[in-house]
Formats: sequence, structure tokens, C-alpha cells
Amino acid sequence: MSDDEFRVIRDSIYSHCGIFFDDDSKYLLEKRLARRLTALSLNNFREYYHFLKYDRNKDQEMMDIMDVLTTNETYFFRESFQLSAFTDEVVPELISVKSARGDRTLRIWSAGCSTGEEPYTIAMLLRDMPRLRGWKIEIIGTDISQRVLQHARRGVYTKSSFRATEERYIKRFFYEYDGGLKVTDDIREMVTISHLNLFDKIRMMMLGKMDLIFCRNVIIYFDLAAKKRVVEEFHRSLHDGGFLLLGHSESLMNVTTLFTLRHFKNDMIYQKPERSALGDDL
Repeated sequence: MSDDEFRVIRDSIYSHCGIFFDDDSKYLLEKRLARRLTALSLNNFREYYHFLKYDRNKDQEMMDIMDVLTTNETYFFRESFQLSAFTDEVVPELISVKSARGDRTLRIWSAGCSTGEEPYTIAMLLRDMPRLRGWKIEIIGTDISQRVLQHARRGVYTKSSFRATEERYIKRFFYEYDGGLKVTDDIREMVTISHLNLFDKIRMMMLGKMDLIFCRNVIIYFDLAAKKRVVEEFHRSLHDGGFLLLGHSESLMNVTTLFTLRHFKNDMIYQKPERSALGDDL
């Protein structure tokens, strides 16, 4: 891959989804895309770039690229301290605020859900909360990679996914299936798995308003401009007072001032400030 080929292919990927490869990542990009040249019977990266630009299957190829470029390391009950803040502090606050308004719905979005461990974890945590009995709970898990979404929909996991899972959850919400453990139907029915590119503003708007968004270890792959674009869409997607949970190594410092950083007992979490309904629509 020449330097020029690297730059035009990198820019095409960035324009599509916001994932950014700096100049030091040329070898990584070349190595991962080499298998796509083989799959398409192309001779070099110049031909591959022309395929991405002009071939009738270019959109499908961009989807296939995501499967080889994205890292999908995750597991159930990841970042337990944040989940403690979620169950013990954030959700009770949302319940109180929404109950006072006569609203008994809770909508949660797991953005970049990978193979599904995160949205299913959320469902398990909410399943038996006494204060949520009779509530309509909707958990949406999205990712840009079709490969990981197929895994998430199937809901079958092996040992590595349970490194932080208490035995009581395994016994109650999983059963042996096809050499692994499958999520029980009552948990799977709480979760909708869907394909979504975080650069697709129209599709994001179609999801509707959320009370809480998990987006952990996703924006680390974006440059500043892409982070701003995606985080501003998260802000638009949240109800007033809604929460945004990022990964422990991620921050909105120098990205946006749209969110307030709340200090809870177990963690610090970003919140969309309360504003008037008119202000929210502007």
C-alpha cells in the first residue's frame, strides 16, 4: 500500500463511519484490508480504492470492512463500578423523575454493543428491580459490524464472556446450548439488536428519544471532529436529564460542554442538563 493509497482509503473509511487511522497505522490498515483484496480477487490497493468508490457493491464492501477493522473485545458485567452507579443511583433517579411525570417507560441505548454482552447485562440488572415492575423497558443494542450483531442475536457465549459474571446470574439467565451458554428468552426479549452507523444521522433520529445511552470504548477510535459529531447526536437523542455512560478511559474534555459531569458515589457520569421543552426542540 503506497502512502497515497493509504490516505485515500483511510479518508473513505473516515467519511463513512468516523473511524480514524493516523499515519502510524498504515501497516495495521494494510494488514487488515489485505484479506479483502483476496476475497475480491483484486491485484492491489489502487484497484481496491476504485472498487470502494465506483463498484455497485461498494456499500456492502464498506459493511464488510467494518468486520475486519473493528475490535470487539467485551464481556458481561464489564466495569462493575459504573454498573453499580447505574443500578444503585442513576436508574433510581430516573424512576423518581419519570414517575413524578406519570411516565413509566425506560429507554436505554447500548451504542457499539459488539457481540451483545452489554445490552444483555443491562437487561439482567433491570429484570428484577421492584420499582420497575409494570414499566415498559426498551433496551436497544446497535453496532456497525454485521458479524458481531449476528453473534448478539444468537445470544450464545463461551467462557471468556463470563470473566466478571457472578454465578447467580449464570444460573438464572443462561442455559447450556451448542457448546456454550445461551441467554434466556425473557432477557433476550427485553433487547432489540440493530445495525447502526453512528455517522448516520437519519437512522439515529429514527431511534427516538432515550433516557440513557451506554457508549463505552467506542469514541476512542474517533478523532476530535468525529467525537464532536457523534456526541452532539447523543445529546440530541437524550431526554432532558438523560445520562451518557462512557468507558473508563474516555472523557468529553475538549470535546463538548453540552453535558454536566455528575459525581455519584460509585462513578462519574455525564448528564444532559434539564431545559425547557422549547429549548430541547431547538
